[in-house]
Amino acid sequence: MKKTDDCDLSRRSMFKTGALVAIGAIAAGAILASEPAEAKASQKVAMYQNKPNGAQKCAGCARFKPGPKANADGTCAIVDGSISPHGWCVYFTPKG
Repeated sequence: MKKTDDCDLSRRSMFKTGALVAIGAIAAGAILASEPAEAKASQKVAMYQNKPNGAQKCAGCARFKPGPKANADGTCAIVDGSISPHGWCVYFTPKG
């Protein structure tokens, strides 16, 4: 009989622990979801320039988001501010 009580206690402990872990995971997910997005790098930190670096220019970068017209300034996913399609920075990543 003692053996059965030990098993029940272990199962009970296991379910309690499992429930606490699940609640903790849900709470952590909610906290992370409410965190603000990471700040973008400044143009100075990115060493941004308004001219290309050889053949590399923002229009050919995977992170560049074009403006409303072809030659209009756009934005970057990781660099703050207005970004020229003809510009360049150290975070340049060719479109794949």
